[in-house]
Amino acid sequence: MDGRYVNTRRKGIYLLPNLVTTGGLFAGFYSIVASIDGNFGHAAWAIFAAMLLDGLDGRVARLTSTASEFGKEFDSLADMVSFGVAPAIVVYQWSAELLENRVVQGLAENAGIWGRLVWLATFLYVAAAAFRLARFNSNVAQDRRFFQGLASPAAAAGVASMIWVATAYDGFGGLAALVAGVTITAVTGLLMMSRFAYMSFKDFNPGRRLRFAQLLLIPLVIIVIALEPPVTIFGLFAVYAASGPAAWLWHRRRAKRHDPVTP
Repeated sequence: MDGRYVNTRRKGIYLLPNLVTTGGLFAGFYSIVASIDGNFGHAAWAIFAAMLLDGLDGRVARLTSTASEFGKEFDSLADMVSFGVAPAIVVYQWSAELLENRVVQGLAENAGIWGRLVWLATFLYVAAAAFRLARFNSNVAQDRRFFQGLASPAAAAGVASMIWVATAYDGFGGLAALVAGVTITAVTGLLMMSRFAYMSFKDFNPGRRLRFAQLLLIPLVIIVIALEPPVTIFGLFAVYAASGPAAWLWHRRRAKRHDPVTP
């Protein structure tokens, strides 16, 4: 019998987790559309929504025992759009609007050079996100407690919170905003490609018991974030992004301190 005509059973896909992943993909695509329309605040919030849905789809799949290889591949492709392409386009469109509206005083004659710097920095971010996701998918023997390199959702949160700060405060603009946008985007991309270890928080158990005094941390965190949400969220990203290089430097200095001194 010709093998070409052997009937094979078609494999279906699970609806619920992939529906959540599709919602995250929609949020990432909407972020791109909103940035093209000049609605940068909405674009930033869409990236945060994509982050929320990205954190839910895996948990939904595990709780409902509907994890599949299709779901993993689909989630990775959706992450590339929501946390790789979308943040880069948001930064590019925001920077291009600064240059086109001549908000950056004194740089009108060098707008072409700054424009090239912007799209090169955003391309670096996109390429780094692709490399980061490919390395994560191929590294099967990884420690669940740590990420190797800054995770793409965290990187996207940093870029989105930077745009949120820029749009929420009129005082943050001009040359300072443009330099900050290019620098933060490029550095975030490099951190994604790095080998610095970052806490993954995957071993966190929300069902474990807490002391009554520890519950006070929940309202305190909410209060701190509610005071100045854009600045607080960007500050949290900055601390988390710096934790990788800081831990590496600390371990390196500690190792040198314990090395035997050779004559």
